Amino acid sequence: MSFKDWVKILCVLLSFPIVFGNHIPLAAQEKNTNPNPPHNIPPEILDSSPVLQRWLKEIPDVLEDIRHDPSFRTRWRWGFSLFPSTNDAAGINLGVEDIFLGRTGLTLSLDYQAAFNGDRTAVGTNLHYFLFPLGSYINFAPLVGYRYVQSNDFFSDGVNVGARLMLALSRTGAADISLSQSFISPGDRDEVGITKLSVGYAVTSRLRLSTDLEQQNSREEKDNRLGINFEWLW
Repeated sequence: MSFKDWVKILCVLLSFPIVFGNHIPLAAQEKNTNPNPPHNIPPEILDSSPVLQRWLKEIPDVLEDIRHDPSFRTRWRWGFSLFPSTNDAAGINLGVEDIFLGRTGLTLSLDYQAAFNGDRTAVGTNLHYFLFPLGSYINFAPLVGYRYVQSNDFFSDGVNVGARLMLALSRTGAADISLSQSFISPGDRDEVGITKLSVGYAVTSRLRLSTDLEQQNSREEKDNRLGINFEWLW
């Protein structure tokens, strides 16, 4: 075999990846960038599934959704309260926790508690602003609102300011722990400090059991309360 023959063979070998290599990736690329990829999903299933429709239209940012999808849920509460510092008086406890105001990190809570003998009453509302994404397992929120408290002959009311720590043990709202500290009319003679610890655990997809311990301190009274509640997840 002559030198010219060897040169021809070498040229053919070198041209093989150039000729064929430029076509195979291009075909694969065209297949992957097809704006209307074929699928075998029956129309009736597609019509009844907003999730599938969304994914076929545009692949969502799942990580961003997880970060902003709340790790805790709105809870409607009703239950029984015991007031050990007020001769073990019994009473009721009603409220709603964390009504979400859009996806801004703002939530609204309201509650009412009273002893059946009339010696203890408390009612108020708080606005929380969670500083971390709502999907976080640990969150912290300054709070501001209004609260009225009455214990025997002492009462106080006014602006309620403080902070709240939220530990979401489950993203479904199945379990969480909340700790808050707030002050009614801070700096005034009738200032009242309130420390509250709440623990909740779901027994079904909608129903939870919870307990809350509350310590209420003022210059006139030092009171406490124990609550055992049913909570409906919304």
